[in-house]
Amino acid sequence: MRVLVIGGDGYCGWATALHLSNRGYEVAILDNLVRRYWDSKLGVDTLTPIAPIQKRLQRWHDLTGKKIDLFVGDITDYDFLLKSMEQFQPETIVHFGEQRSAPYSMIDREHAVFTQVNNVVGTLNILYAMKEHFPDAHLVKLGTMGEYGTPNIDIEEGYITIEHNGRKDTLPYPKQPGSFYHLSKVHDSHNIHFACKIWGLRATDLNQGVVYGVLTEETGMDEMLINRLDYDGVFGTALNRFCIQAAIGHPLTVYGKGGQTRGFLDIRDTVRCMELAIANPAEPGQFRVFNQFTELFSVGDLAMKVKQAAVTLGLDHVQIENLDNPRVELEEHYFNAKNTKLLDLGLQPHYLSDSLLDSLLAFAISYKHRVDKQQILPKVSWRRG
Repeated sequence: MRVLVIGGDGYCGWATALHLSNRGYEVAILDNLVRRYWDSKLGVDTLTPIAPIQKRLQRWHDLTGKKIDLFVGDITDYDFLLKSMEQFQPETIVHFGEQRSAPYSMIDREHAVFTQVNNVVGTLNILYAMKEHFPDAHLVKLGTMGEYGTPNIDIEEGYITIEHNGRKDTLPYPKQPGSFYHLSKVHDSHNIHFACKIWGLRATDLNQGVVYGVLTEETGMDEMLINRLDYDGVFGTALNRFCIQAAIGHPLTVYGKGGQTRGFLDIRDTVRCMELAIANPAEPGQFRVFNQFTELFSVGDLAMKVKQAAVTLGLDHVQIENLDNPRVELEEHYFNAKNTKLLDLGLQPHYLSDSLLDSLLAFAISYKHRVDKQQILPKVSWRRG
């Protein structure tokens, strides 16, 4: 099967592109490489050294004999997008190509507008390209569990059946996003749902939790294939940040009370979930939603797990520090999300274990010389003024 991975130079996209190529799919990456530019503009860098995409792909070919095509450009440019798709002729379109940071979207008006235009227009362009030229292709879109917010009821997978005034219907699950980034994902979901309904397209929305880890079977083959690992206050995610903070002796920065509970999953499960969704496509006219996570943890519990794991590696002075929360969010809440659909398709999760934490900490220690301590604390506030 021919799979176009949009955003294949990013954290999840790179791992997915290599995984699919290794499994025998014919893969192409389409990316404007802007993620590297954002780092430069913010004055930060990934913990791991990331080679230029062309060198990464050449190294993959040298090691495996497998070729991954590359299209460099922006999906908000419809002519470029369509020309690339017509050249590659994808059967599946995997869409990671969005600005994915909540803090980045909350920096100021400019970043909020950019996030929404980039994400929503890019996805609309893909939908129109599918409608007009690739109506039988399957769109596998990376969504986010952050679309749901923290409702005081169980979170279903995309849809909820309700009874009101004696009548019953199954409707899209209510959305309570917590940033302009998460709002852009909600807009995407509505647009994709609409396009499937009126044009008969097929799409799967993978509402992903917080991803952790860096190594997959493929990204661990060679240092030039290594994935990015962000630790800064804009693009770094909780568990990865905590492990890197522990490695350099910085207090683990828990926002507020630390009771914020989220879905988490290993990067190895991200790539497997993508493969499962591709191998089991949606039907024409169907907009499927899978909640893509394997475990639920509070941020405070994660910090404690990292601290305990750090002690086993001789990092005895790791402390946990509760910071004033820069976000506007509930810090203690009910959270019970369903995640059965990917398990039903055959996902065998990698659960967070002491050995995995030890491995991630050891990895962070080996690259700790690359850490810029000035980038660890949050600098973006959700509040006015």
